[in-house]
Order: sequence, then structure tokens, then C-alpha cells
Amino acid sequence: MESFKGFRRTHYCGTLRASDIGKEVSVCGWVQRRRDLGGLIFVTVRDRSGIVQCTFDEAYRKDLFDKAGELRSEYVVAIRGTVRSRGEGAINKDMPTGEIEILTEELRILSRAETPPFEIVDGLKANDALKLKYRYLDLRRPEMQRNIELRHRAAQLTRNFFSAEGFYEIETPMLTKSTPEGARDYLVPSRVHPGSFYALPQSPQQYKQILMMAGFDRYMQIVRCFRDEDLRADRQPEFTQIDLEMSFVDIDDIISINERFIRKLFAELLGVNVEIPFRRMPYKEAMERYGSDKPDLRFGFEIRDISDIAGKCGFKVFSSAVQEGGSVRLIKVDSGATMTRKEIDSLSEFVKTYRAKGLAWLKQQDGAVTSSFGKFLTEEENAAIIQRAEMKDGDIIFVVADANDEITLTSLGALRVEVAKRLGLLRRDDFRFLWVTEFPLFEYSEEEGRLVARHHPFTAPMDEDIDLFYTAPEKCRAKAYDMVLNGTELGGGSIRIYTREMQNRMFEILGFSREEAEARFGHLLNAFKYGTPPHGGLAFGFDRIVMLMAGCDSLRDVIPFPKVQNASEPMTNCPSPVTEEQLKELGIAVINSEE
Repeated sequence: MESFKGFRRTHYCGTLRASDIGKEVSVCGWVQRRRDLGGLIFVTVRDRSGIVQCTFDEAYRKDLFDKAGELRSEYVVAIRGTVRSRGEGAINKDMPTGEIEILTEELRILSRAETPPFEIVDGLKANDALKLKYRYLDLRRPEMQRNIELRHRAAQLTRNFFSAEGFYEIETPMLTKSTPEGARDYLVPSRVHPGSFYALPQSPQQYKQILMMAGFDRYMQIVRCFRDEDLRADRQPEFTQIDLEMSFVDIDDIISINERFIRKLFAELLGVNVEIPFRRMPYKEAMERYGSDKPDLRFGFEIRDISDIAGKCGFKVFSSAVQEGGSVRLIKVDSGATMTRKEIDSLSEFVKTYRAKGLAWLKQQDGAVTSSFGKFLTEEENAAIIQRAEMKDGDIIFVVADANDEITLTSLGALRVEVAKRLGLLRRDDFRFLWVTEFPLFEYSEEEGRLVARHHPFTAPMDEDIDLFYTAPEKCRAKAYDMVLNGTELGGGSIRIYTREMQNRMFEILGFSREEAEARFGHLLNAFKYGTPPHGGLAFGFDRIVMLMAGCDSLRDVIPFPKVQNASEPMTNCPSPVTEEQLKELGIAVINSEE
């Protein structure tokens, strides 16, 4: 290995162009590839900006030519030389630096490398476990470098935008009070206070409300949050939020500023013109038309209710669902009649994962109608369903019936997305934004046998529903709003409760005694005594925004060091056991739960 002392990099590899021809330049990076053509060796060198070709000519400098023969993939090198044209026949139009190369005058081998477990290239097919174990190699790949650069630029733009709008960036604590309500907390034992624990924040919710009570008026923070919950592609146990709160505002104020933020983000980083204002859709409409509180609007296949037609038909699967208080609903897939029976059967299995009992279908092709249920219905009933679906030749309809209306809606909602995915309708560059509003304030938890807050226990009821808040809370709607993009919730927020009396009523509905509410939230309730402004806010999933902007399917593609599905991190093998001495200091004994 050679010393780097005295070497001064003048350019990043990917920045060199034809305008640099004739310049002496110095670059540093990793060897991407070496090609030996006899009297010439071509070495492509890569850094975060891209790659450049360096040439070693035996006739020009045999000592450097021989030294270049030692180079292998991922060796770290420093190279000095003169930029020259490749010549008309040798230009590589697929490389930004493809018009030029560096005729090498000096080569330093700074670090040698073993053969990596996978190639450092885009479109890598290696499995995730291997990539995450060697994350430092995976992160060298150009597409990962681009994703992390995009994340950096998004963070910088976010801070600048909200600062210009009068927001203060204020940090809130990482070690907080555990106030269980929602996902499980990650707990941190206190050595100084044996038997007591901090919690890592699921969000800075209470702190940002207290900052409004403290008079700061506009707060924002790009903040790490932690939730001990089951994982999937768009979840991580630790994640990043763009968190904000505003005083003396209503829903329209919060929606307006965040639409302008998203418009600027997409314009600056992607060159995409996002039209505002975004469409708004009440929760009830979203569920009935799309079977989801985060509907994907890039395609149709809207849900239609045929309960009035099917409720009295001779097909008991349909009629009994309606008679038991449920519904019969369908989606129509345009030009979907070419689906094979095998494809239809696989979709039937798919909806069963959403608790649907099965999937009925009807298709019209070349004037002929075939159906899994048609023979059980009258000619008039079949014709009415076809008319309700606005079906045309070449289409297929799928029908789900269930006594539980939620199952009917959610299974069809998932089905419409699955069918669109299989038909290749989900374009990554088609950005369809909307706000979902008027969420239920509460939902019933079968597990806990009580009403729980749909959003969180500090969300205010809609003004029109305040009477219901005191008489029939299960019917109450919330001053809550979610921003949705292509079937993904980007962020959500609400107008907050700002009176002690209403907050006490909220805790009462949630089943907390006065003593429990005081023990968990006394600091917030006490703050209400001293003058609280009307306020509200929103939190964006920063990782999700970057994921969608980068055109990725998983948060792992935009988080430098993510966790896997069991919340472990393969590169460092955490979580891991600690010593008995550490546990003793904390007054903790570990019990084997399997015993």
C-alpha cells in the first residue's frame, strides 16, 4: 500500500467532460473494471459522482502499465494524468464521461481488496440478506449512492423551505416518558433511577404541542422516531419524520403550506410539476370507492355496490351477505376478459388473505357472457349487474360478498391494486396526490374491548360532531387529514384538542380514569391551565417520500443502515446480548421466555 501524503484530488471522477481536455487532473476512487488489451490497459475508476476511464499505455509508461496489471475490482487508487479525447470511434455514449479518458502519469494503490461477494453494479440480483450483511459494499453501488444523495438534497430543501416560512427547527428529547397508546415503546432502563425506564419517542407529539403552548408558533424538525411493531416494506423500527406544528391555524392553513412544500420538493429534485391544490376525499368516500384510506388513483377499477340487486337474488352467497347486514360489491377491470381461469383462481386465493370467502366473476368476450354465478340469477338480475358495472365487451367484473362490510371493501380495495400491478398499470412517474379527510375519531378494538383513538388521543373532533363527542363518540369524525400518493400515506396530521375539559373527555372515552390520565399525561393537562392556542400539525414519513421519489419499492433502498423483518441489523448483528456486569449496573435480570 502506498501513502496518500502529498496527493491532492482536483476532480471527482464523474465530473470530467470534453471541456477538460488538455488539463492535468487528479482523481481518487475504487477500481470498477480493468481491461487488458495487450499494449493498453483500461481501468474505470468510480467514486460517488460516477466513473471515468484511465488509460495505461505500455509504449508511453511501461512502469505504470505493469503496475496497472496488479489492479483488481474494488482496489482503492489515486490517479494523476492528462485528460484527452477518446477519439470518434471510441466514444461511449452511455457514460457521461464517455468522450474522454485520463492518460495516466501517476498511480498510487492506496488499498487492496478481496474479491467482493457480489459485483458493485446497478440492478444487482443478490439476495437482500447478503446485501445487508455487506451493506458497505451495497452502498457503493451507483443507484444506492444516488438514493442517498437524493435523501440528502430532500433534507436540505425541507429545512430551507420551512425556515423561509417562519418555522423554527427545534430538537425534542430522545429519552422520553412512556405513555403507551398505540404501538409498543422501545424502553431504555435508567441506571440512575433503578426500576425506571425512558421510552424512545414514537413521535414528538406531546413535545411539539407543548412548544405551541410555549409560544413558538411554528416548529419543525427532521426527527428520528421508534416503534416496536411488525415490519413490512414500508415500515422500519426506527424511521425519520418531517415533523411540524403551527399555532392559530385551521385545516386549510396546514394543507396549503404542505402542498406548496411537496410542489417545491418535486420540482427541485425531480423536475416534476405537481399541480395544487390536491384533490380532497372524505374517508367514507375513499373506502366505498376504493376500499382503502390511502387509495391509488393511477387507474380506475372503482368499487360499485350491487347489494340492492343481489340482496334478493337466488344465490345465497350474495343474498345472505346482505341479509346479515353486509354487502355485495364489485370492481370492473377494463379489457380484463382475456384473463385465464388460472389467473382468476389465483386472484380468488389472493382475496382470501383479506378474509374474503371467495371471488365471483363475470366476463364478456366477443359478445358472449360467462360467469361463475350467472346461472343462479335471473336474466334481469344479471343484466342489471352488467349495467351497474357499465361493462363493455372485453371487460371482466369481480364480486365479493360478505356479512362484514369492511371485509368486502378492503378485499376489493386490495384486489384492484393487485390487478393493476399484474396488468402493468402502476407507472412510477405518474404522481397522483390527494388528501383523505374526515376520518373516524375512534375505532373499536376487539382485542382491548374498548374504543381507541384512530389517530392519537390529542386529535380534535370536527366542529359539526362536537355534540356526538359527548353523546355518541363512536360516530364522531376527526379533524384529521392524510396526504396520500399512489396508494402510500406520505404523512398525516390533525387539529389538536386545546382545552383541558375536552382533553379530559377524550381520556374518559378511551377508558382512562382521572388518576391514569394524570399519571400518563399530567404534564400536558397541567400545561392546558396556562393558556393554550388553537394548534395543529402534520408529520411526513421522510423515508417514504424519498422512496417514492427514487422509484423504489422498499424503504431499505433509501435508508443507509436499515433493519430486516425481525428488527435486526445483519451488518453489525444487533441486537445482541450484553454482559452480566452491564445488566447488574441497571438492576435488570434477563428471563428466558421459552422456559
